[in-house]
Amino acid sequence: MSAASRTLPPPALVRGAIVVAFLLVWEVLPRAGIVPALFLPPLTVTLWTLVTEAPLYASHLLVTLQEVAVAMIFACGGGVLVGLAIGGAAAARRIALPVFSGLFAVPLVILYPLFTAWFGIGPESKIIFASVYGFLPTMLGAAAGAQTVDSQYLLVARSMGATTAQRLFRVYLPATLPTVLAAFRLGGALAIVGVVVAEMLTSTAGIGFLISKYRTLLDSPRVYAAVVLVLLLAVAFDALVQLLEKRLGVVETAPRRAPGAVPARA
Repeated sequence: MSAASRTLPPPALVRGAIVVAFLLVWEVLPRAGIVPALFLPPLTVTLWTLVTEAPLYASHLLVTLQEVAVAMIFACGGGVLVGLAIGGAAAARRIALPVFSGLFAVPLVILYPLFTAWFGIGPESKIIFASVYGFLPTMLGAAAGAQTVDSQYLLVARSMGATTAQRLFRVYLPATLPTVLAAFRLGGALAIVGVVVAEMLTSTAGIGFLISKYRTLLDSPRVYAAVVLVLLLAVAFDALVQLLEKRLGVVETAPRRAPGAVPARA
C-alpha cells in the first residue's frame, strides 16, 4: 500500500462528510437569507412539516410504493429476462437491439399523454409508463451483459442438452450477474422516477401528486417534504441492491471471454 493511499480517509467517511455538509448548507442558506425561504425552506422546517403531517404523507407514500412495486416487476424482472434472451441470440440482437436503442433515445415523458388516453388517469397508466421507462435501460444493460458470456459455457450447456430456458437461468444469468444487477439498479431507479413524474402530471394520490399540489400553492415546506420522501425511497432501493450484491458475492468486474474463445452463436 502506497503512502498516498494510507493518508486518504475511508470512502464511507468522505460520503458522510459530504452528506453532512449538504444538510448544513440546506439549513444555513435560507436562515441567513442568502436564498429566499420560498425557494428553499430550512431543513428543520421541512423535516418538522414531514413529522407533523406524517399520516398524510404516509398514506400517499403507500400509493406510490404500490405503483412502484408493480412497475419494478415488469421493468426490472421483464427487462432482465428479455435482455438476456435477446443478448444471447445473434439474430434477435441484430433485429431488436437497434429498435430498443432508438426507443431509449426518445424522451418518454412527452408520450405520457398517450398513456393517459389509452389507460386513463388511474394507477394503470402510471404503472405502465414507469414500467416502460425502467424496462428499456434494464433490457439494454442485460443484453449487453449477455454478449460477454464465455462461449465455452454455452458450448458445454448445449452439449449437455440444456434447453433455452435452462441456458437463460443457469448460464446467462449467473455469468452476467454484475451487469444484470447494475441494469436492475438503473431500471429500478427510473421506475421510481417514472411513477413520481406520472403522479405529478395526472393523479389524485401519491407523492408526486403532493409535490404538484403544494407547488401550485407555493407551499415550499410541504413540497420539499415530499421531495425528501422520494430521495429516501431512491436511497433505500439503492441500499437494497447493494445488500443483494453483497449477499450474492458480486464483484464489480464483468466476466471475460477466455483467450482465443469463439463468440457465441445462437
